[in-house]
Amino acid sequence: MASAPHTYQKGKMDLSEHQATFALFWWWTKISIIGLVILMALMAYFLT
Repeated sequence: MASAPHTYQKGKMDLSEHQATFALFWWWTKISIIGLVILMALMAYFLT
């Protein structure tokens, strides 16, 4: 088995872009779920 390279430095990557992308993804997920619930409630009210 090959050994790990000696230049590896754990924890040196800037994660701010990853965190911002994940926050945006999570925000859109929440908004989508809320929108679908509202849509389903309106459909249940008006289509029955």
